[in-house]
Amino acid sequence: MSGDGSRDGHGNDRRDPDDVELSARLKRLEQRLGEARGADAERKVRAETGGGDPTGMGKAFRMSAEFMAGIIAGAGLGYVIDKVAGSSPWGLMIMTVLGFCAGIYNVMRAAGFVRSPRPPGGDAGRGQRPGGGDATGPE
Repeated sequence: MSGDGSRDGHGNDRRDPDDVELSARLKRLEQRLGEARGADAERKVRAETGGGDPTGMGKAFRMSAEFMAGIIAGAGLGYVIDKVAGSSPWGLMIMTVLGFCAGIYNVMRAAGFVRSPRPPGGDAGRGQRPGGGDATGPE
């Protein structure tokens, strides 16, 4: 007494091969959806607990390192100039101030406030046609 017609009177399975394939595909899809939902829930928990995207902290460390490197390099160079030229403490003071300025410039460049310097040669060959016009439209 089988109402779905999937088994004969002897208990043998008479399912269509297409139905078997469709059932297998459905099971795989349900499994993939379950995995995706689990990963999404895990991502939400990490974001709520603060263990998410570290790009903000990474940028802060990079900017502080850029700033400190400028000051330390300037002070070190000033110290060497003072030792070689015997102009103590003027070389150290001037080069430390220049290192501070270089550190500020590096932080602004890392933050995107100032563009990085272009490579030598400027815009030569970039976006131009051999005839002299640009690549965006007719001359």
